[in-house]
Amino acid sequence: MIGGAQGLGVDTSATIFGAALAKAGYYLYGSREYYSNIKGRHSYFNVSISDKQIKSVTSRVNILATFDAETVFQHFTEVKDFLIYDKALEGTKLEMVRSLEKEIADEMAAVLENEGFGTTLLDVVKYLEKHGCKAIPVEYGSIMSGIINEMHLQPPIAERARNMISAGVSFGLTGLDKGYLIEAIKKTFKNETFVNLNILAINAGYALAKDHYGLKPLKIDGHRIQVDGNTASAIGKVAGGLRFQSYYPITPASDESTYIEANQMIKSANADGKDGGVVVLQTEDELAAINAANGAALTGTRAATATSGPGFSLMNEGISWAGMNEVPVLITYYMRGSPATGLPTRSGQSDLKLAVNVGHGEFPRIVVASGDHNEVFSDAVEGLNLAERYQTPVVHIIEKTIANAYSILDENSIGLKGAKIDRGVLSGGSDDYLRFKFTENGISPRAFLGQAQMFYTGDEHNEFGHITEATSNRLKMYEKRNRKLDLADAEIPDEYKLNVSGDSDTVLLTWGSPKGAILDAMDDLKAAGIAIEMIQIRVFSPYPAKKVAELLKGKKRIIAVENNYYAQGAEILAEHTGIMPTNYILKWTGRPMTKDEITDAVKSIVNDDIKKVVLHGGE
Repeated sequence: MIGGAQGLGVDTSATIFGAALAKAGYYLYGSREYYSNIKGRHSYFNVSISDKQIKSVTSRVNILATFDAETVFQHFTEVKDFLIYDKALEGTKLEMVRSLEKEIADEMAAVLENEGFGTTLLDVVKYLEKHGCKAIPVEYGSIMSGIINEMHLQPPIAERARNMISAGVSFGLTGLDKGYLIEAIKKTFKNETFVNLNILAINAGYALAKDHYGLKPLKIDGHRIQVDGNTASAIGKVAGGLRFQSYYPITPASDESTYIEANQMIKSANADGKDGGVVVLQTEDELAAINAANGAALTGTRAATATSGPGFSLMNEGISWAGMNEVPVLITYYMRGSPATGLPTRSGQSDLKLAVNVGHGEFPRIVVASGDHNEVFSDAVEGLNLAERYQTPVVHIIEKTIANAYSILDENSIGLKGAKIDRGVLSGGSDDYLRFKFTENGISPRAFLGQAQMFYTGDEHNEFGHITEATSNRLKMYEKRNRKLDLADAEIPDEYKLNVSGDSDTVLLTWGSPKGAILDAMDDLKAAGIAIEMIQIRVFSPYPAKKVAELLKGKKRIIAVENNYYAQGAEILAEHTGIMPTNYILKWTGRPMTKDEITDAVKSIVNDDIKKVVLHGGE
């Protein structure tokens, strides 16, 4: 873990550190946490390293790399092996760190005082040494002064390399050659001055550490990519044929749209050689964003929008309009801590029922929830396909935990080159064209604006689109729209609607981001003599009720694992099947579930017959 004040390069150093490890052949999973301000408040990056695919982080870290006092005070209870800290701050008292929230400060002071220590940073060092953790003091000030003099730079510019000193110390502990880290720096910075500045910082830090973990370079077969959830969704949309994206800036959704803006020109694979592109429109608010996406979709353009909780609330009416008019639009919903503004830079799963029931009235909504970066990519592609195949809004849920986490993926595993595009039932139009023609399965042949005469309105309408309130038409048109969800339920395979891993009479029923922590915990639980089975729901509408009921039949324990208070996914299970969980593992702090939290919680339930375990790890 590396932490510090926002704006001082925490993300950059973590990304460079991760890129160097990836180049050495290791898989990574990195979780990014930050406050809802631009600069100054505490942020941190937790990175897990493995020689095999990994999908979560842990609550306890081997190395805590810091270059300010707040990170030491906030996270010292989470480190096991090494603390890297600024020696000049040893006299800093916990109560002097004004940016540290009172609740956290009181909790950490109690930890120290209960063992007879004071509240200085040096007391923290002594506390950790008592518990077997080694401290590596770094004289950041003198190191930076030497670099500044050597390069003849101004202090404000050079100080930005302070973060790379701690990255250098951390990398030295791994035992890997610092050349990997230097190569990552050269790929990150284009300016020669910044490259040299950061290399000097790396060298200084690396010299302070001795090889402890003995990592050796691993062979890499094929190509790998380092990607976060926002980027995976953006790439998936572009690969899936997206040509219009609207958005209003909001955390953490905006990163997806800005990535598409930066990479919106697309090289054509067609014989004519004509390149294409994605129109990205930043609107004045989220109402305009959904309405712009609806309008683009009616022209035949593959269209989407992206937002988070407050913006999604504003989109309700526009999504309902899309349901009435059978508009194939994709809404990427970046779910975060709620209600209201809530925890704007933290995560959560408390908006699931909002997503499933978005918009007033009864109409088909297809709702897909991704559990990792591979699924984010494939669901972005398939979300566009489902929207056009069933001519209805599709909501793609990506939690902030996944959006702002990054991992190393084998390039072939995400299907980048094999994305298939399904545009559904199309019509070129005719003089007697019926946009909302009654059909047995509810799907009307779709012509684009300009191809035929058609009418769109927010009111109930007949096959032409003309407004009508006639009872006979209302019955038929209402049924026609809603039959599409039955069709989708029959056609979307169960293999897409849910994932099953393991085989046991103890089932962990989950959705979204807890998937990774559960899969990573399986080996530890197996070693403790506890076999588990994970059932991950990926599609909540249409819900795979029959398949889930079949899988849960005869199970001894059904443990709902969710990042919300009510276990909303389990409530939807009960609504469709009448089955209730026997136990719960829940978390609503906005921080991700970790592998060891899952391991300990399952042990408590199985061994001690605990009904509900509430998790609270992470600061």
